[in-house]
Amino acid sequence: MMAQYKGVTFQAEWKLVRTAQIAPPVPCSPHAAVTPQIRVEPELRAELESVLLQGETPTDFVEAAVRSAIAFRRIQISFHARAQAASVAYHHTGVSVPVKTVLDRLQTKLDAERKKLGP
Repeated sequence: MMAQYKGVTFQAEWKLVRTAQIAPPVPCSPHAAVTPQIRVEPELRAELESVLLQGETPTDFVEAAVRSAIAFRRIQISFHARAQAASVAYHHTGVSVPVKTVLDRLQTKLDAERKKLGP
Protein backbone atom coordinates (compact mmCIF):
# COMPACT_ATOMS: atom_id res chain seq x y z
CA MET A 1 0.00 0.00 0.00
CA MET A 2 1.33 3.41 -0.90
CA ALA A 3 0.87 6.16 1.67
CA GLN A 4 1.86 9.77 1.95
CA TYR A 5 2.66 11.91 4.96
CA LYS A 6 3.66 15.57 4.76
CA GLY A 7 4.75 15.21 1.16
CA VAL A 8 6.73 11.97 1.66
CA THR A 9 5.43 8.94 -0.27
CA PHE A 10 6.39 5.44 0.90
CA GLN A 11 5.47 1.78 0.64
CA ALA A 12 3.70 0.70 3.85
CA GLU A 13 3.90 -2.81 5.26
CA TRP A 14 2.26 -4.03 8.45
CA LYS A 15 1.20 -7.06 10.46
CA LEU A 16 -2.43 -7.50 11.39
CA VAL A 17 -3.63 -8.41 14.87
CA ARG A 18 -6.84 -10.36 15.52
CA THR A 19 -9.55 -8.89 17.73
CA ALA A 20 -13.21 -9.40 18.53
CA GLN A 21 -15.80 -6.67 18.23
CA ILE A 22 -19.58 -6.70 18.20
CA ALA A 23 -21.57 -5.14 15.36
CA PRO A 24 -25.29 -5.33 14.67
CA PRO A 25 -26.35 -7.58 11.78
CA VAL A 26 -26.92 -5.71 8.55
CA PRO A 27 -29.61 -6.95 6.18
CA CYS A 28 -28.25 -8.13 2.82
CA SER A 29 -29.70 -7.87 -0.61
CA PRO A 30 -31.16 -10.97 -2.24
CA HIS A 31 -28.19 -10.82 -4.65
CA ALA A 32 -25.56 -10.98 -1.90
CA ALA A 33 -22.51 -13.16 -2.44
CA VAL A 34 -21.98 -16.29 -0.38
CA THR A 35 -18.73 -16.58 1.58
CA PRO A 36 -17.05 -19.95 2.04
CA GLN A 37 -18.36 -22.18 4.79
CA ILE A 38 -16.01 -22.70 7.69
CA ARG A 39 -15.62 -25.90 9.66
CA VAL A 40 -15.31 -25.58 13.43
CA GLU A 41 -15.01 -27.98 16.31
CA PRO A 42 -18.33 -28.92 17.93
CA GLU A 43 -17.25 -27.12 21.12
CA LEU A 44 -16.78 -23.85 19.23
CA ARG A 45 -20.15 -24.26 17.53
CA ALA A 46 -21.76 -24.82 20.96
CA GLU A 47 -20.06 -21.67 22.30
CA LEU A 48 -21.31 -19.71 19.30
CA GLU A 49 -24.87 -20.88 19.82
CA SER A 50 -24.67 -20.08 23.54
CA VAL A 51 -24.01 -16.38 22.86
CA LEU A 52 -26.50 -15.75 20.06
CA LEU A 53 -29.06 -13.03 20.73
CA GLN A 54 -32.80 -13.67 20.50
CA GLY A 55 -33.63 -14.31 16.83
CA GLU A 56 -29.97 -14.15 15.74
CA THR A 57 -28.63 -16.94 13.56
CA PRO A 58 -25.04 -18.18 13.36
CA THR A 59 -24.91 -16.59 9.90
CA ASP A 60 -25.95 -13.21 11.36
CA PHE A 61 -23.27 -13.55 14.03
CA VAL A 62 -20.53 -14.46 11.55
CA GLU A 63 -21.53 -11.64 9.19
CA ALA A 64 -21.39 -9.12 12.04
CA ALA A 65 -17.99 -10.47 13.10
CA VAL A 66 -16.64 -10.20 9.55
CA ARG A 67 -17.91 -6.63 9.20
CA SER A 68 -16.32 -5.67 12.52
CA ALA A 69 -13.03 -7.33 11.61
CA ILE A 70 -12.95 -5.51 8.27
CA ALA A 71 -13.66 -2.15 9.93
CA PHE A 72 -10.99 -2.77 12.56
CA ARG A 73 -8.40 -3.79 10.00
CA ARG A 74 -9.08 -0.68 7.91
CA ILE A 75 -8.50 1.46 10.99
CA GLN A 76 -5.41 -0.55 11.87
CA ILE A 77 -3.99 -0.30 8.34
CA SER A 78 -4.58 3.44 8.33
CA PHE A 79 -2.85 3.80 11.72
CA HIS A 80 0.15 1.79 10.56
CA ALA A 81 0.38 3.79 7.33
CA ARG A 82 0.37 7.07 9.27
CA ALA A 83 3.00 5.74 11.69
CA GLN A 84 5.20 4.54 8.85
CA ALA A 85 4.83 7.87 7.05
CA ALA A 86 5.77 9.74 10.22
CA SER A 87 8.82 7.51 10.61
CA VAL A 88 9.90 8.12 7.01
CA ALA A 89 9.34 11.87 7.43
CA TYR A 90 11.45 11.84 10.59
CA HIS A 91 14.27 9.97 8.85
CA HIS A 92 14.20 12.48 5.99
CA THR A 93 13.96 15.64 8.11
CA GLY A 94 15.31 14.67 11.52
CA VAL A 95 12.46 16.66 13.08
CA SER A 96 10.38 14.92 15.74
CA VAL A 97 8.15 15.63 18.73
CA PRO A 98 9.79 14.98 22.12
CA VAL A 99 8.37 12.01 24.06
CA LYS A 100 7.45 14.22 27.02
CA THR A 101 5.33 16.44 24.74
CA VAL A 102 3.51 13.41 23.28
CA LEU A 103 2.88 11.92 26.72
CA ASP A 104 1.64 15.26 28.07
CA ARG A 105 -0.82 15.58 25.17
CA LEU A 106 -2.07 12.04 25.72
CA GLN A 107 -2.46 12.66 29.45
CA THR A 108 -4.45 15.84 28.74
CA LYS A 109 -6.79 13.89 26.44
CA LEU A 110 -7.16 11.13 29.02
CA ASP A 111 -7.92 13.61 31.80
CA ALA A 112 -10.54 15.34 29.63
CA GLU A 113 -12.28 12.02 28.88
CA ARG A 114 -12.22 11.02 32.55
CA LYS A 115 -13.73 14.39 33.45
CA LYS A 116 -16.56 13.80 30.93
CA LEU A 117 -17.30 10.40 32.50
CA GLY A 118 -17.41 11.83 36.00
CA PRO A 119 -16.36 10.22 39.29
